[in-house]
Amino acid sequence: MHYVSAEGLVKSYGIAACFNNISFHINEGDKIALVARNGVGKSTLLRILAGKETPDAGKLWIHKDVTVALFEQEPQFDEAKTVLENLFHSNHPIMQVIRQYEAAVDSQDGHALAEAIVQMDELGAWDFEAKVKQILGKLNIHHLKQPVAALSGGQRKRVALAKTLIDIGFDHKHTLLMMDEPTNHLDVEMIEWLEHYLNQENVTLLLVTHDRYFLDAVCEEIWELEREDMFVYKGDYENYLDKKAARIESEQASIEKARNTYRKELEWMRKQPKARTTKSKSRQDNFYEVEAKAKQRIEDAQLQLDMKMSRLGGKVAELKKLYKSYGDKPILKGFDYTFSKGERIGVIGKNGVGKSTFLNILQGLEPADSGKINIGDTVVFGNFSQQGLVIKEDMRVIEYVKTFAESFPLAKGGSLSAAQFLELFLFTPDKQYTYLSALSGGEKKRLQLLTVLFRNPNFLILDEPTNDLDLPTLAVLENFLSDYPGCVLIVSHDRYFMDRLVDHMFVFEGDGVIRDFPGNYTQYRLEQKRTEQVEKEQQQLINTTASTSSVEKKKAGFKEKREFELLEKEIPALEAEKAAAEAQLANPELDYEKLHLLSKRIGEISAELEQKELRWLELSEILG
Repeated sequence: MHYVSAEGLVKSYGIAACFNNISFHINEGDKIALVARNGVGKSTLLRILAGKETPDAGKLWIHKDVTVALFEQEPQFDEAKTVLENLFHSNHPIMQVIRQYEAAVDSQDGHALAEAIVQMDELGAWDFEAKVKQILGKLNIHHLKQPVAALSGGQRKRVALAKTLIDIGFDHKHTLLMMDEPTNHLDVEMIEWLEHYLNQENVTLLLVTHDRYFLDAVCEEIWELEREDMFVYKGDYENYLDKKAARIESEQASIEKARNTYRKELEWMRKQPKARTTKSKSRQDNFYEVEAKAKQRIEDAQLQLDMKMSRLGGKVAELKKLYKSYGDKPILKGFDYTFSKGERIGVIGKNGVGKSTFLNILQGLEPADSGKINIGDTVVFGNFSQQGLVIKEDMRVIEYVKTFAESFPLAKGGSLSAAQFLELFLFTPDKQYTYLSALSGGEKKRLQLLTVLFRNPNFLILDEPTNDLDLPTLAVLENFLSDYPGCVLIVSHDRYFMDRLVDHMFVFEGDGVIRDFPGNYTQYRLEQKRTEQVEKEQQQLINTTASTSSVEKKKAGFKEKREFELLEKEIPALEAEKAAAEAQLANPELDYEKLHLLSKRIGEISAELEQKELRWLELSEILG
């Protein structure tokens, strides 16, 4: 089924063009990743397809039977209502009957409950209710009566994601699901579950994400917005990088060829008389096409990071017997660690186990309950926090950077002005005079990273640095951190990012327990899955044994119980018969034939007794 067709779409904001004359098609079952630099128009394109914005020009056709669902970075809720009311506001018949069923259960109204059960059966709502409970459980959404206004940023994102998945659950066969950075604020287990869920549901998907493992697991095609155009690549992220490099190389060669032709044609143009023949007129028209091609520039601009790091002394940081709790919830229980130069440590764990608290304690931003923290005299922390940019009032980008310093020292000597430093972070002169409030989420993150590095830190603490950063910026940040000589402590749910950078990991297991794992994230997850498999097999064995025992005990109440009662009579009778036979055997007047028969019978009784006694022991264990 054909879902969407777009022809010649154009969108600009003032003089800044997002895309110009792009065309594409989306068919049922397509799974597409949309990538581009921050501010190029990824979110804008999704909003146009969802009908929340309009293009400046071009045609857009969406099949009348297709429902377009959009999960946005900044979800919108009815702030006066609870989580439950926001999740289940739909007037779909299945949702209505589920609400009636839940209300009947709460009110204990037997008549209403009976009617709701019949309707649940007719609409097949039981499976959908089970799916809803799975979604809420996997996304750790439990306090459904809580007002939405009281939720944290991460909780709001998870509730919005749950709402989107629930809404498309009614009829995903004719839904185009568009998701803008869905993995932000999800822990790794949630991300892995979402991968499985989207693949299992077989949805038609248009996805914006910086998580490359998630992209490869879910998508089969990549669209890139670049230089106001769209480029399409089949396959995974690695194939996209290879094909893009080949495309740029081919374009550069084509431009170079056009420049050589342009030089020759320019000389011809200068020599030509004013009077033109038809042939020379055609050549003249072709000249202007060659000129446009020759003057084209492929600006594959890369973020440049060349900072002068403050010298790091021999002593970095020592943590001794740290304890920290919030009420009855322990965060740290006697944590000890001594940091060394150049360490790259990943920090992972479920949301709410205290990772950000640990980072704050290390920097002295929050006190521990007890223990000692000794920080080296030369240590300069660079803190990239989830809080984002901290501004007292809206101001222009260049003004904001100058509040930190007017210039930035370089590793090889010399310095850069604030404006030059901004250009290294891909903020053009026009963008530098944009107000902070007008920046995209990714541009704000890039500016935040700039202000952290502007202070020349030698101990970087990065709390979810990959959220909202575009893939090109992420790749350069990874390369920079790979060569960074200082210490790096990273909290991230981006598995690809962690695998590239960390040497070992602090695993927050909950209840104040922190495990130092010697390896990257993938190695940890493989070990964890092996452990889970062993535990699963052991549990299955226990369950099988318990089940067998249960079955035996159940049977023992009927046939085996009667058998046990008979054995308790038969065994004493056999023992008496054996004793009598042995007494007769002692008679010296017994003839040979009688002696032979008694000896044979005693052997038979002994064998039968042994068998019945063993069975009696088995039944006595079963009957308890």
